Amino acid sequence: MEKVKKLVDSKAFQNAILIVIIINSIILGLQTSPTITDAIGGVLDVLDWVCLSIFILEMLLKMIAERFFGYFKSGWNWFDFIIIITSLLSGLAVLSSIRILRVFRVFRSLKGLRGFKMVSSLKPLQIIISAIGKSLPGISWTALLLIIIYYIFAIIGVTQFGEVFPDWFGNIPKAMYTLFQVMTLESWSMGISRPVMEEFSYAWAYFVPFVLTSAFVMMNVVVGIVVNAISEVAEMNRKDEHEENGTTDIKEELDAVREHLAKLEELLAERESKS
Repeated sequence: MEKVKKLVDSKAFQNAILIVIIINSIILGLQTSPTITDAIGGVLDVLDWVCLSIFILEMLLKMIAERFFGYFKSGWNWFDFIIIITSLLSGLAVLSSIRILRVFRVFRSLKGLRGFKMVSSLKPLQIIISAIGKSLPGISWTALLLIIIYYIFAIIGVTQFGEVFPDWFGNIPKAMYTLFQVMTLESWSMGISRPVMEEFSYAWAYFVPFVLTSAFVMMNVVVGIVVNAISEVAEMNRKDEHEENGTTDIKEELDAVREHLAKLEELLAERESKS
């Protein structure tokens, strides 16, 4: 058990799995090209199954190292487990000619999810994903505030510009979609703002405050929330690593003390036997 855990935790093993993930991601991309699949489709399928087998072996080794139930205590292990099960089901899509197994055909399109294994294999990516999850409450409140801003400006837009520009401001949903395009800064000036200003010269007083509020202020608030969450998660990970290293050092020192005590007992026993 300990040997398996050392193997799974070793840098060489993790790097090897990362290389397999990269190779498998390239293979999945190549399998989308009809020209390449016509030429070497069989070889790609074999390599794809080899990669999947390695992922299954990795999962089984982790289960052995963490005594099965311990494996499912980690959210990232659950992430890998779901990806591998989905990949296995996508493999059954090959048998979709059998009526009973046609239900598995839908999993073929989910085969590309295997590329997400790179997220669970790289610590920096894990930190970013964890930070996004941690920042969701703050982002949700920001999104609610943004929706309120959209709604208020949509009412003003329908009231002021709805009759002349019904496609853009004919009702609240249309106005909110138009405002979304304005917020993304996609052709908002030449495509929307200036045509409206040709009919309503004061329209700049409507669009400029909305752009400043939504595209600059609110988006910077979201960025600030995510950046703060990333720093907090990174700090927590550093503390955990220090604690793990400290625990490991204490264990090594205790083992060394036990070895010295054992040697002293042997020497004392030898002296007693000689005397």
